[in-house]
Amino acid sequence: MDEKAKAWIGSAIFLVLAPSIIAGLVPYLITGWRVAEWGRAGLAIFLIAVVLILSGAVFLLQAFVRFAADGLGTPSPVAPTKHLVVTGLYRWVRNPMYLAVWSIILGQVLLFASLPLLGYLLVAATAMVLF
Repeated sequence: MDEKAKAWIGSAIFLVLAPSIIAGLVPYLITGWRVAEWGRAGLAIFLIAVVLILSGAVFLLQAFVRFAADGLGTPSPVAPTKHLVVTGLYRWVRNPMYLAVWSIILGQVLLFASLPLLGYLLVAATAMVLF
């Protein structure tokens, strides 16, 4: 298998194993994905939440594509990139994957009105920064 194929497969596996669990499965286990009733502010909060979740998902996928396409590797330390990735969001942010995951979780905090999920976001963000 050539380098590019390994990079794409490895990145896809890492995407399923890391961000999908951190920003998908764990928030589901905390909230059950039950949308909150926000009263009069409901539509505005809902739209902000959707924008945060969708933009986070797009940014996350774009960052993974950059790792595979430009770096010829994965975000995993086990299979690092062969080249430094400095294109796309990496031109402006050191780790756009972290920001994307935080955006997705923050959107869910708003969508589900969940203080426990906000606590999880703070713990997860702290762990990511310290990693």
